[in-house]
Amino acid sequence: MLRVLTLSTLFPDRNRPTFGVFVERQTRALAALADVEVRVVAGVSLPPWPLSLHRHYSGRRALPSHETLDELDVYRPRFCVLPRLEPLSGRALARAALPLLRALRREFPFDVIDAEFFWPDGVAAMHISEALGIPFSIKARGSDIHYWGARPTVRRQMVEAARRAGGLLAVSAALKASMTALGMPEDKIAVHYTGIDLDRFAPIDRSAAKAALGVKGSLLVSAGALIPLKGQRLVIEALAALPDATLLLVGDGPDRPALEALAAATGVASRVRFLGNRPHAELPALLGAADAMVLPSAREGLANVWVEALACGTPLIITDVGGAREVLRDAAAGRLVPRDALAIAAAARALLAGPSDQERIRESVSAFSWKRNAETLQEHLRSISRQRHQRGDDPAPFGA
Repeated sequence: MLRVLTLSTLFPDRNRPTFGVFVERQTRALAALADVEVRVVAGVSLPPWPLSLHRHYSGRRALPSHETLDELDVYRPRFCVLPRLEPLSGRALARAALPLLRALRREFPFDVIDAEFFWPDGVAAMHISEALGIPFSIKARGSDIHYWGARPTVRRQMVEAARRAGGLLAVSAALKASMTALGMPEDKIAVHYTGIDLDRFAPIDRSAAKAALGVKGSLLVSAGALIPLKGQRLVIEALAALPDATLLLVGDGPDRPALEALAAATGVASRVRFLGNRPHAELPALLGAADAMVLPSAREGLANVWVEALACGTPLIITDVGGAREVLRDAAAGRLVPRDALAIAAAARALLAGPSDQERIRESVSAFSWKRNAETLQEHLRSISRQRHQRGDDPAPFGA
């Protein structure tokens, strides 16, 4: 039996049901394997008292410290974070989690720590490993490397954690190259592609799906947080050159007021629908109805929504970032474009000129599955867990 402690600050909760849903799905697929047991520690960041009493943090304060979600035990230790003092977050998470983990080990003697994001999870895993003598793995997903890796104080901690880890994972070969460029050991990094529920994400009758949404003509969908990084502004600008098209924006974020103003200023407000955050269960119908999924991100690791759209038989219009070329290997599956509204509009016109081959597009991601993802992760973590027994590690005094 392999006992895994999954450490992830990216994990859904009752206030944010879609936050890190891909981490939850991977964790559940791993836990479903016959010879694996999993517990989840999803740290909750809060500023120190009395700042933590602000209404902005009321949802986080109300979260239970432990709950069982569909047979998955999730623990949520609170750890202290202050703006401009983010470089302390990894150690803060470790200190907050250690009392819980020492107690948890009495009933659940976990063999390995599976950190699901490099910052602060991966650095916290390093400190926890030092204290408990348990080997650890870290998975990189994109912004942890591209954003946090650009901050020298944080980058140094991440590289140290990478060197001490028993193994590392990257969601794409492109992200592996970025990790290596930061100074992380290339020989430790394995590419671990995301999974996809091919039963839920599947081609549907596109015309009927559009009619159910009250859409006539062409339909574009852009799914992602409404932040400058994702580039929805460019999609709205491109819509002005696509007079027959409607755009659905799935997601929410601080850019929403500016995007609404831009839609009005460019005369396309009547053809742009802001759907806000939607339950993940609604995404197959929205992606399946679309003639194309458009996401001109400035950076990505390998976006789950790319694979989900393709599984629905919906072609992509995306920028050449992260693992985009690892996903778009068939010209029928979409276009790679510059981060430019005119280029996006031109790609959309080309895709909308004729019906797409939904089954061919779906076939391009047939290798992605949660079963394969889980089995690969299991073998990776099992190989790391053996290191402890081979070395006979003893706990260090951190956090005693």
